[in-house]
Amino acid sequence: MAEQMVRYKCIGCRYVYDPKVGDPTAGVPPGVEFEALPDDGVCPECMVGKGQFVMVEG
Repeated sequence: MAEQMVRYKCIGCRYVYDPKVGDPTAGVPPGVEFEALPDDGVCPECMVGKGQFVMVEG
């Protein structure tokens, strides 16, 4: 069974970062885990910092 990639949700606007999709607006290709994103990265929707994301269950 393949390992499931973990998604993270912005607590500011509820945008969900899904590593299966990446973030095309920031040039992040599919397959990049949230932890590998730059520490100074921001939400593409509301521009809050990476620290304002929480892990999404399931």
